[in-house]
Amino acid sequence: MTSPTPPPEPDAGHIPLTEEFDSFKHTMPNAMPIVIAMVLVAVILATLAFFLRARPVAAGSIDDAFAVTLPGQNSSLAAVTLSFQNVSEKPLRLIDINIAVHAKGSNFSDDFASVADIPRYFEALPALEQHATRSLVRDTKLAPTEKTSGSVIVSFPLTQEEFNSRDSLTATLTFADHPPVKITSGKKQ
Repeated sequence: MTSPTPPPEPDAGHIPLTEEFDSFKHTMPNAMPIVIAMVLVAVILATLAFFLRARPVAAGSIDDAFAVTLPGQNSSLAAVTLSFQNVSEKPLRLIDINIAVHAKGSNFSDDFASVADIPRYFEALPALEQHATRSLVRDTKLAPTEKTSGSVIVSFPLTQEEFNSRDSLTATLTFADHPPVKITSGKKQ
């Protein structure tokens, strides 16, 4: 008796495509449930983005900006008067105010000076004091809907004329635990 011949080993390079791949309708789920699930996920994400978006915590304006050229230098000190209000439902604590000016095709910025230095500036530059109001201080606390205003002193490598011919002036208010708030004004006040 002869033994049965073993089946030939499959040749991996010559397997017909009909055996290699099954029919599409048997391997893919129905498309309608997937489309419905994707639409539901998109609606949920859009709803979450809308309700959890960052809301402004303060609104305000730049009321005045006046610079005095420092004697013998090509730089100036500027008194910038700001007014702003807490428009959130929680108290705010002011951390910093940065004043940026766009002039001569460049941007210049400075954080506001310490309140302890302001009397020296006013003594050296009396014209600066005439355009300043009470000084804003770090760690100022604002209750909901509370308004405040005041001046900050900043320094720029610009003369008074260059400062006065600026393109824009921006105050960036930084509050604890909140995104910064920008207040911008156009040409000279």
